[in-house]
Amino acid sequence: MKALFCGFISFLLFSACGNKEEQLVKKANRIHALILTVDTHCDTPMLLANSDFDMGVRHEDGCVDFPRMKEGGLNAEFFAVFTGQGPRNDSSFNKVHQKALDIFAAIHKNIEKNSSVAEMAYTAADAYRIRKSGKIAAFVGVENGYPIGKDISKVKELYVLGARYITLSHTRNNDICDSSTDPKGAENNGLSPFGEEVVREMNRLGMMVDISHVSDKTFYDVIKLSKAPVIASHSSCRALCENPRNIDDNMLLALKQNGGVIQICILSNYIKTPEPNPELEAKVKEIREKYGDSDKLTDSLRNQMRSEYTSIRTKYEKLATVKDAVDHIDHVIQVIGIDHVGIGTDFDGGGGIDGCRTAADMKNITIELLRRGYSKKDIEKIWGGNIMRVLQEVEKLATKG
Repeated sequence: MKALFCGFISFLLFSACGNKEEQLVKKANRIHALILTVDTHCDTPMLLANSDFDMGVRHEDGCVDFPRMKEGGLNAEFFAVFTGQGPRNDSSFNKVHQKALDIFAAIHKNIEKNSSVAEMAYTAADAYRIRKSGKIAAFVGVENGYPIGKDISKVKELYVLGARYITLSHTRNNDICDSSTDPKGAENNGLSPFGEEVVREMNRLGMMVDISHVSDKTFYDVIKLSKAPVIASHSSCRALCENPRNIDDNMLLALKQNGGVIQICILSNYIKTPEPNPELEAKVKEIREKYGDSDKLTDSLRNQMRSEYTSIRTKYEKLATVKDAVDHIDHVIQVIGIDHVGIGTDFDGGGGIDGCRTAADMKNITIELLRRGYSKKDIEKIWGGNIMRVLQEVEKLATKG
């Protein structure tokens, strides 16, 4: 009799937990049906330029396509025009500039091909209008200012092509600024004189200045110089994960004073300090030795390397979780408030955690936010309201200029 009673109680508890989870899923679905949801960084365009990859088709590989965005309730995506850092001379500048143009063309071609489900977005108002129409809003960001070379006129060229932010550097220093991860250390002592011109021109045109990947000194130089709010399109919190790509609490406070926003990156190593993993480390070493410096690879070889890396990560890596990622959102809110945080996945560039590996899984973040007591208003700000507020302020400054 006692066993039957205990079994009955267990059944009731299990049913209650199941019902609560079902209710959270339904609530997340309702919220996603009402709000604008924005991811500020994915590297999916690397799959476009030299292949027949169609964003309109649901793929089993990669992280982002339009069908999976629909499944995950993701309304808007900033597609990155990424170029790895290379030599800094006229010949190389010309080559990387052309490569950037080719990626822009591939993005536009894919959007045009899928015009029934997606549309290019250039303003915050565009994002809300396109979402209301039932389509996906496709923004463009430039990851690494390398294609600008030393020619300030190219900033406007990128803007005209659709770029609404430029990540000033990538993993190495360039002529604009110092990177947070260049093994050679600082070269420009932060933002270079040319970099100052770039920031002013971006302010004038109405482009968001992106400080992900830049050195701490560069960050503070940008904060001091920019007349408009700035963004970290895909970075996380150094207080929770000690990584030079992340932002510490003093930087968060400066970002708040600037009016900017940090978009939490769900790349596992930026979310949670990885535990020792000899098997994974050995496999990663093999890939690095096989391919060498990734910045010097052709697009085809770089995609092949990424594919191999993804395979071994799937097999060997102990990924951070959605709960770990939302801890970073919690931390930002505790330090600087609800108005300065969003989400920038870095999908197809290494981003993806347990519970949110592709665009189809995005509602799992919302479910965790609901589980922690966040309101619809809060979630609306996190998912799109904050980044669109920054874009609107950047646009207003350009209009005044």
